Amino acid sequence: MTGRHMQIGEAAERVGLSIRTIRHYEEAGLIVPSARSDGGFRLYTDPDLDRLRVVKRMKPLGFTLDEMRDLLHILDELTAGTGDRGALIQRLAGYHEAAETRVQALRDQLAHAEGFAQQMREHLDQHSR
Repeated sequence: MTGRHMQIGEAAERVGLSIRTIRHYEEAGLIVPSARSDGGFRLYTDPDLDRLRVVKRMKPLGFTLDEMRDLLHILDELTAGTGDRGALIQRLAGYHEAAETRVQALRDQLAHAEGFAQQMREHLDQHSR
């Protein structure tokens, strides 16, 4: 399907984001549609969807729009083979480390939430007898 262009509705459906969110990311400069139809509709390609997926995965980890933009720039530079590869890889490693730290914090939050839910289940069982 590479080279195929799709309108924003299909892109939103395939990535699992709302049209409004995609437009917000466009306004923030995170994603630029690859083309426009004769009627002026935004057209997206699979690489555009890959960029949207990166942003979608960064959002729940609390990365800012600037950080998202920076990471996409790093990935673009590495893919294109431009820029200082060593410095880019070092910056990419920083994002990896930050992601790992944030994922662990979410795991800790989930464990606390599960503990609370279990505690409520025990109270419910105890008082429902």
